[in-house]
Amino acid sequence: MTRLAGLLDMARADLEESPKNALGEERDSRWRGRRIVRVGSAWHLGVLLLTEDAVFATADVLKVVQPDRRGQISEAAQQRAELIRRCLLGGFRVGEIVHVGWEAIDLDEGGGPLKMHDGVPFVQLSSTGRSLPAESYLAEQVAILRQ
Repeated sequence: MTRLAGLLDMARADLEESPKNALGEERDSRWRGRRIVRVGSAWHLGVLLLTEDAVFATADVLKVVQPDRRGQISEAAQQRAELIRRCLLGGFRVGEIVHVGWEAIDLDEGGGPLKMHDGVPFVQLSSTGRSLPAESYLAEQVAILRQ
């Protein structure tokens, strides 16, 4: 996937001055309990997270907010609120965007949303969705992030 590596390097160069989002990872200790801690930062390009030296498949995206007391809320909303609480315990500030559950993608093997078709790299938008050529997908996502 050397062609893909070149496309990702071009995206990195174009995004050099653009803001990044935090990468968080869940940790558990006897002293501090379960929390989500900062392990890096990345540019959010749709279904991809791009760092200076790696690419990841996105998973959960959280905006850290102050916890509030609500009445009955869905189980999904309760789980999301718990993840945000763990972000606060891990030291994230209110207003930060945190990505958790992301998975590293090996460029040599592909995987996640990155696919090869006839030697051309593609990005698959969802597990059942369509794929777009990586070159045009990355160009569009970079343009969106730079706005």
